[in-house]
Amino acid sequence: MHTTITSREEILRVSRELIRQQGWPAVNIRQVAASCGVSIGSIYNYFGSKSELVAATVESVWQDIFQRPEAPFPDTEACVRWLYERMAEGGHRYPGFFSLHAMPFPGGEKAQGRQQMEQVWQHMTDQLVQVLRRDPRVRSGAFTSTFTPEKFAGLLFSLLLAALIRGDYDPETVLETVRRTLY
Repeated sequence: MHTTITSREEILRVSRELIRQQGWPAVNIRQVAASCGVSIGSIYNYFGSKSELVAATVESVWQDIFQRPEAPFPDTEACVRWLYERMAEGGHRYPGFFSLHAMPFPGGEKAQGRQQMEQVWQHMTDQLVQVLRRDPRVRSGAFTSTFTPEKFAGLLFSLLLAALIRGDYDPETVLETVRRTLY
């Protein structure tokens, strides 16, 4: 065992690597501690339970996949293309991860894991709204009091989630929807 205590970030990095190599069952306190080279108690210093470790790992994977570039997107099409590219890359790096929300987390991990996913999804939807509001290509009158950027972002995000579940990383259908609706 290492004598130095690892960091929360290192634990999550190792957990992500375990998922990539062995799948979700490998994310447990004992296996993560062994892979980090620390005692089980060291893991409990950062995560009070396996549920907390799994929930934090879910959030960490989503953030790893969809880490936003520094430069703002020039328009909605660029944002959608980037999201689909990240989905394809994430599906390759974390096989089966996107179908995770369709299968139950063990025990109490279900609620925490779903909550982490929903927080990341809300953040992504909020980012889509910001892109829609800044998009210089959106025609005047595209949005109304009943058809708002928030509603369209929700629609776009629903299409993205459906693509995640299907493993369909071709953005053209969604891009056609963007073009016909906004431009």
